[in-house]
Amino acid sequence: MAMPAPDADIIARKDEIVAALAAVLPADAVIFDPEETRAYECDALTAYRCPPLAVVLPRTTAEVAAAMRVCHRMGVKVVPRGAGTSLAGGALPTADSVIIGTMRLREVLEIDTANRFIRVQSGVTNLSVSAELEPEGFFYAPDPSSQLACTIAGNIGMNSGGAHCLKYGVTTNNLMGVTLVLATGEVVELGGPAPGAEGLDLVGLVCGSEGQLGIVTEATLRILPRPEGARPMLIGFDSAEVAGECVARIIRSGVLPVAIEYMDDVCLRAVEAFAQAGYPDCTAVLIVEVEGSEAEIADQTERIRAIAAGLDPVEFRPSRTEAESLAIWKGRKSAFGAMGRIGDYLCLDGTVPVSQLPFTLKRIGELSKEHGLEVANVFHAGDGNMHPLILFNANKPGDLERAEAFGAEILRLCVEVGGCLTGEHGVGIEKRDLMGRQYSRDDMAIQMEVKTAFDPGWLLNPAKVFPLDESRRFREGAATWT
Repeated sequence: MAMPAPDADIIARKDEIVAALAAVLPADAVIFDPEETRAYECDALTAYRCPPLAVVLPRTTAEVAAAMRVCHRMGVKVVPRGAGTSLAGGALPTADSVIIGTMRLREVLEIDTANRFIRVQSGVTNLSVSAELEPEGFFYAPDPSSQLACTIAGNIGMNSGGAHCLKYGVTTNNLMGVTLVLATGEVVELGGPAPGAEGLDLVGLVCGSEGQLGIVTEATLRILPRPEGARPMLIGFDSAEVAGECVARIIRSGVLPVAIEYMDDVCLRAVEAFAQAGYPDCTAVLIVEVEGSEAEIADQTERIRAIAAGLDPVEFRPSRTEAESLAIWKGRKSAFGAMGRIGDYLCLDGTVPVSQLPFTLKRIGELSKEHGLEVANVFHAGDGNMHPLILFNANKPGDLERAEAFGAEILRLCVEVGGCLTGEHGVGIEKRDLMGRQYSRDDMAIQMEVKTAFDPGWLLNPAKVFPLDESRRFREGAATWT
């Protein structure tokens, strides 16, 4: 994966840059020893690595702003980083860049259940937000599978979703306001807890911008009362396409489950060996969760049972106890880790219309045979956010390239059937060179001009999202496309 050549002048000035950062930050906030910076040489897309020039780990918005002012004054590129769980290379550094990490921004600043919001520093982990709210009877809806580790900063950067986004939406639907540090070090407040903010929706613009517009240091998040009850059910099928058709029929019926998750037989075998969740032995399983009062849960369950019955399921099994519910979700939440026990894999993130799930799953199976690589499918079926896991041998020369070629075909397929390149992992470097499949050059030019308005020097994550040939003029100082 090509990256721009590092700026030799910046690398030669490393000592000067580190000294300038150390002069405005606490002693333990700047890491520059080459061995220590290796811990930040990649994110969860581990196939590509490069140690940064230095790493800054601030604890406050003021410290982030101070570091940004130094980098802006000295012309140093900045790569924002949350917990490093990005699967698209969004936090991959270059040798002439400084990483500014948010993982020490861990304070919960305010909880207001009357107005239904929580304000946190952006290094707080996703799961800990709901943990803070649990005694109050509230929760934060977005729940990525990496929620134990991923931070709110990364969730905002990639517009993360999770299993329950079908009913409650992704991060942008639950983000009310941010404190944003711009490339110049200026601190701005966007949005907030008050409804009906005037002007442009700049919070919506920042959410999903992959660290290219600024660094979010604080976030105001919408919170919700915990539902009266919730119950998942397992539906097994002997055909991937039929399982996809079941998802489409549930959505068309008007029933709105809180979640519909999909796992195929390759993933099921790995998960069962790891989590012993009690999944049925079949080709594909759906986890469908409904919530509400006991009467609402019973009604929705029976309506879904009737839909599934028309497709001859191998098994239809509603959870009967809290322990069974926890086991069902433990299996799904541990799917990526369980797959990692059996070998290397490339995790993708394309999104397709729900009506196209049966065809897409069928075509992925055909592509698997054509490329000679096994693929496991595990994804948020309710909103068509697919996560194919392409299995390969990282120690076998050429296997990574084969997996990437296979992955590119899957992502092109997603766009061809009316979907898009990413649902929640972001573009990063992984999908950067496929952007032209979804957007015209003029579309990308407008997006790059928006970035330029926030970051005229293109110092923030400049080698990501846009194909390098398309972004070269902007990275080299042009203010507009023409």
